[in-house]
Amino acid sequence: MREGCVFCAVVGGAEHLAVYRDDHVVAFLDHAPVFPGHTLIVPARHYPTIEDMPESEIAPLFLLARRLSIAFRTALGADGSFIAVNTRISQSVPHVHVHVVPRRKGDALFSPGHGMWMRRRYADGEAEKIAAKLRAALESPAP
Repeated sequence: MREGCVFCAVVGGAEHLAVYRDDHVVAFLDHAPVFPGHTLIVPARHYPTIEDMPESEIAPLFLLARRLSIAFRTALGADGSFIAVNTRISQSVPHVHVHVVPRRKGDALFSPGHGMWMRRRYADGEAEKIAAKLRAALESPAP
């Protein structure tokens, strides 16, 4: 863990909106989601970018991204998902993280005149309810 890294603090247990945690990865709700349920997956070890990671540690990130994509459909009624990783450009925290965003038909992820990534805030209690639904869905056996 790296001192001062906000995502290392999350890995260390500082995040109450975690939806999944094991020895390799932690997944938690983004505090400023594109859509409700927008989740970040981070490796338990600190790596600035995906390019810095050993290949053996990349697979757990994307296996969980797959499971989250399924959980979005079953727990949140999403039609699909958007999965993205930034490297350096547009990477707001220098600790690898995978964005997994629930999608619905016509949701306007790409907004004319604004591009993408229009952020919002959760209403009081909304994030906790979504996190609980995702935790329950992720506790079910993976298909």
